[in-house]
Amino acid sequence: MCSIRRTPPWLIHAGSPDTSFSEGSGVLFSLILSLVVAVILIQVAVFSTTIYLHRTATHRALTLHPAVAWAFRCALWITTGLATKEWVAVHRKHHAFTDEEGDPHSPQLMGFWSVQLGNVFHYVKEAKNPDVIERYARDIKEDWWDRTFFNHGLYGLVGGTIALCFVIGLGWGLLAAGIHAVMYVFVLSSSINGLCHAVGYKNFDNTATNLRFLALLTGGEGLHNNHHGYPRSPKFSWRTSEIDPAWPIIKLLIALKLAKPYKTIEEVAA
Repeated sequence: MCSIRRTPPWLIHAGSPDTSFSEGSGVLFSLILSLVVAVILIQVAVFSTTIYLHRTATHRALTLHPAVAWAFRCALWITTGLATKEWVAVHRKHHAFTDEEGDPHSPQLMGFWSVQLGNVFHYVKEAKNPDVIERYARDIKEDWWDRTFFNHGLYGLVGGTIALCFVIGLGWGLLAAGIHAVMYVFVLSSSINGLCHAVGYKNFDNTATNLRFLALLTGGEGLHNNHHGYPRSPKFSWRTSEIDPAWPIIKLLIALKLAKPYKTIEEVAA
C-alpha cells in the first residue's frame, strides 16, 4: 500500500522563493523608478521656472528663441500649472517692495513659517488680484497657446499626471507626482522666499541672502542675494565658489544661437 506524503501547510502558503524574490524586486524597481521620475519632474519644473519665468519673462535677462520659449512654457504647464503673466506680476511686485509693506511674501513682515510653509497661499492671493496683474505684467502678451492651454493650469497638471500614470503605472505615477508637487511647492519654491530672506550670507547690500546648497537644488535660485543685487543678470553666481546650475544650460542656448543674454553681474560690475 502506497503512502501519501502531504505537503506541509507552511509550504503551501509560502509560495516559491523565486516568485517572492521576483515580486520584491519588481516593487523595489518601481519605487526607485518613481523616485527618479519625481527628481526629473522637479528639475524640469525648476529649470523652466528659473530660465523662462524668472530670468526671461520677468527680468528680461534673456531673450529666448520662440521654439525654446514654447518648450519651457509647455513644460511649466504640465509640471507646475503656473501662468506666466501671474508669476511675473507677483515676482515683480516682490522686487518693488522687497521686505517692505506690499511685499507679497516677506518672512520679515509675515513671519518665517508663514512664508516657508504657506508661500503658495500668499502667491495665489496676489496672482488672482487683477490690479496686481495689470500694474506689474502689462507688457506680457498672451497668445493663442496661453488662451487655449497654458493659462489653464489645472488641465496641464491633470494631463501630465494622467500621462505619467499611463507610463509607469497608476500608483507609482501618483507617488512620483505627489513627491514632485510637495518638493516644488512646499520645499524648494518656498525656501527661496523664506530661507533666502532669513538666513545665509550676502555679497551685496540688500535683504536677500545666498544659500549655496539651495542653489544646487533650485537651478541657481538660492543665490538670491546676488539676484536682488543685479536682477537683470542672466547669471546668478558671483564668487568662484558659487554654482549656478542653470548658467551652463543658458550658455549652451547662447552658443546655439537660441538665446541672447543681457549683461552678467561681472560685466555690469566691471
